[in-house]
Amino acid sequence: MQIDRNILIPFVKDRIQEFHQKRINSLQQIELKQVVKRKNPYLFRAKNIVTAQDLVKGILDAHLSSQEEGLFGGLLEQLAIYVCETAFTGRKSSAEGVDLEFERDGAYYIVAIKSGPNWGNSSQVARMVDNFKKAKKILGTNRSARNVIAVNGCCYGKDNKPDKGDYLKLCGQRFWELISGDFDLYLDIIEPLGHAAKERNDEFNQQYGGVINRMSVEFITEFCDTEGRILWEKIVKFNSAL
Repeated sequence: MQIDRNILIPFVKDRIQEFHQKRINSLQQIELKQVVKRKNPYLFRAKNIVTAQDLVKGILDAHLSSQEEGLFGGLLEQLAIYVCETAFTGRKSSAEGVDLEFERDGAYYIVAIKSGPNWGNSSQVARMVDNFKKAKKILGTNRSARNVIAVNGCCYGKDNKPDKGDYLKLCGQRFWELISGDFDLYLDIIEPLGHAAKERNDEFNQQYGGVINRMSVEFITEFCDTEGRILWEKIVKFNSAL
């Protein structure tokens, strides 16, 4: 089967607009001291950064990158649930640590959606497996005639050994095919994600330039000496001292 692109494309375009707006909103709310407190000052010192603007840009970019990963991960999760709802009457799960439930080909799937394959450490994976076991126990009681299959679904990437014993790890094309029944859906969603990207990025870059300038001036006032040299000891104390 194939998901109707006339339904899919408007949904993706609406969500990508929301993503860009959240990026801009986040940028407008950033404060220098808040970011300096959260980033590793030793890492930036090891890079031998000597100008305020380069340091501000480095810590700002690191902050934005981690935020954008989370924002975009949320967008992909919404898209996956919408696709599965359209294809197999899937629904967002109420079970702890499970994002999606649906029935397909006589099996009942419970899915934890992640952006990519390298999403967590061993303790986070163990927590996911424990959540799967709890959900399976509940669903097994309610659906004794059905085979309940746990899936770690990753929106991009590959894993050539999907059977992990307690669950399946399906990445990229395998994941999108599972929730949609469409072998090529992973290709179809890339085009609408670029909707209005240039216009929104231009808007973002203007805001970004202003934030860099504002934060650079503040950084020089707070963390540089009278000759403009970075006071690394003052930065480390602000970041880490009792």
